[in-house]
Amino acid sequence: MPSAAISKYFDATENRKVRDDLLFAVEGVGEPKIAIDCGCGAGADISYLVSKGFAVYGFDIEEESISRCKARFKNVGGVTISKSSFNSYTFPRASLVVADASLFFCPKSEFTDVWNNIYECLYPNGVFCGSLLGPEDTMAGPEYSVVDYWPAVAVFEEEEAKELFVNFEILRFNVHRSSGTTPDGNLHDWHIFSVVAKKPNKVTNNAPAAPDAARPRRL
Repeated sequence: MPSAAISKYFDATENRKVRDDLLFAVEGVGEPKIAIDCGCGAGADISYLVSKGFAVYGFDIEEESISRCKARFKNVGGVTISKSSFNSYTFPRASLVVADASLFFCPKSEFTDVWNNIYECLYPNGVFCGSLLGPEDTMAGPEYSVVDYWPAVAVFEEEEAKELFVNFEILRFNVHRSSGTTPDGNLHDWHIFSVVAKKPNKVTNNAPAAPDAARPRRL
């Protein structure tokens, strides 16, 4: 995405309202309070998580995100910011993984490994809170500009999205369809699957096998 558009987007979202799914997810997270914010942007969710007593690891591939977050949290203990893609990031152990509007930009060819890493990094009873891109979204359509925005996006049918969570307990699964204007001023049709799910304390003997995109690798 061009740097001017990135700056405009970060300006618009730096102090955005915390989404209801994250408010809900945080209430279900126990100790240790360690969170990973995937695609941390300008740090709105990091700020909220810190206020709730979490140590937070944030990563983003955009340099401006990193510089903004490092400046914003330079005097805040327990915040670690890294420049990384999903595929190159080394996920620390965590009780909460937040991936809101960021897994969209993990290419499908890399998604299985990334999803395995997310599953594995969560403690038992750890919580995932994030969203996946549906096929009716503007970004999934032919008019989406890979030159102006992002070269690859991961798109899921609803049943595909649900299958990712076969080894989780789904606490919330909502489908969002709406039209409007993005924070950087572009018209957009949204088709989003938002999910809050808990990794079980242990997998029971009769639990269904995970599909390839969700099956955790053995350490």
